[in-house]
Amino acid sequence: MIEIQTIATGSTGNCYYVTDGVTPILIECGITFKQIQRKLNFQTTDVAACLVTHEHKDHCAGLSGVLDAGIRCYMSNGTSEAIGINHHRIKTVENKQQFVIGTWTILPFDVQHDVAEPFGFLLVNQAGDKLLFATDTYYIKYKFQGLTHLMIECNYCQSVLDVNEQTGRIHPSMRKRVMKSHFSMENVIEFLKANDLTKLQEIWLLHLSDTNSNEELIRNEVAKVTGKFIHIP
Repeated sequence: MIEIQTIATGSTGNCYYVTDGVTPILIECGITFKQIQRKLNFQTTDVAACLVTHEHKDHCAGLSGVLDAGIRCYMSNGTSEAIGINHHRIKTVENKQQFVIGTWTILPFDVQHDVAEPFGFLLVNQAGDKLLFATDTYYIKYKFQGLTHLMIECNYCQSVLDVNEQTGRIHPSMRKRVMKSHFSMENVIEFLKANDLTKLQEIWLLHLSDTNSNEELIRNEVAKVTGKFIHIP
């Protein structure tokens, strides 16, 4: 059974704790390690690894502290080079090449974001649970079978973003940047429709924008399509 805890989400920092009861890991480290420790009641000695999707600070600002705590951090070579930290606990992994951490078999896959080499991750444990994690992407070109848990960015609603541009709340260039680097509610729904959700137990909708999203609308629309239990941390 998979347990998920949101430590931080959003533009100020992202970090998630995931365990199958045997191998706990972190996904992202966009806040300081001291903050992570506090959120986990200082129960971090058994954390086996940290997965980092890309080099933006809200996803890796706490990397040095995590590494110094003895936790191996996995990321693409492009992300590692962009971050620019040389450390023996940084482990680079290849697109669509599986690797193993404890009871997890993890498949990194390429996503669409305005950075060097961003990844999403598919995590499968020995009990057959299958978790998909994808953030900071405007599109996922792959389809997945038998997902039991989904952690996916739902950054903005197209209608809210359009109104914000029309009223001058955001600049047209920012609207364009958001649309080319983040997942909209509309694209999330299309992704959900295209994938096998028969075994899906829960959906975590992550990284909602403070200004360009509508939490109630997102929850209602995703529930309408999936009928699954939805968390919006």
